Amino acid sequence: MNLHMCRSILLAFGIGFAGVAQSTASEIKVLTAGAYRQVVDALVPGFEKHTGNKVTVDNGTTGQLTKRIEGGEAFDVLVITPKVVDEMIASGKLAAGSRVMLASVGVGVVVKEGAPKPDISTVDAFKKALLDAKSVAYIDPASGGSSGIYVDKLLVKLGIADQIKPKTKLKQGGHVADLIASGEAELGIHQISEIVPVKGVTLVGPLPKEIQSTTTYAGGLSASAKDKEAATELIKYLSGPDAATVLKSKGMDPAT
Repeated sequence: MNLHMCRSILLAFGIGFAGVAQSTASEIKVLTAGAYRQVVDALVPGFEKHTGNKVTVDNGTTGQLTKRIEGGEAFDVLVITPKVVDEMIASGKLAAGSRVMLASVGVGVVVKEGAPKPDISTVDAFKKALLDAKSVAYIDPASGGSSGIYVDKLLVKLGIADQIKPKTKLKQGGHVADLIASGEAELGIHQISEIVPVKGVTLVGPLPKEIQSTTTYAGGLSASAKDKEAATELIKYLSGPDAATVLKSKGMDPAT
């Protein structure tokens, strides 16, 4: 076999293997807390186009996701609160050193589109708005949603829990604003990023700063990720420059 033929054979094999590498895409499963879901959905197409990898996204409340993971559900990337990420790193569910801070979001008030906007500029005005509303909706604290747990405690702190309880509409995950859009509730309290994408409603504004609650989200790599390199690349993408613009459009801010 002459030298020219050897080179031709090696080149043919090289092209063949390159084709295999390009056509082999990793599948990355992301579990994300509900408020961050829309950010992932907006960024995934660009990531898939850039890398050729495929991403599936599922979401739930912090409590729901924690329970699912503890129950053995397989995943590659988790987006949840930093505290839970740290706990899962300690328990071995997430890879050591994989925590990346991603975003933060505050809690806001929502009413139906076209309805008068109540004054929530001060704590007293916010209390009055709640007491005047025919019904108030927020995430069911029992579902593990961070905003629902916070609102439940806030009503007690403000001394109006007993007055609000009879007219409360609790949402089992998802968008509280859906209850506002459908007319099932008059006023809703939820994370701003969960209000912005819902049609038929209006964001009144954030809670007064004295009683505001900011939730921060962090990403972590599963200790059992099928393709750790691809999953790590996705986490970097979620914290990269493309994410900043998306976060703003979704009512969130980059984590500090």
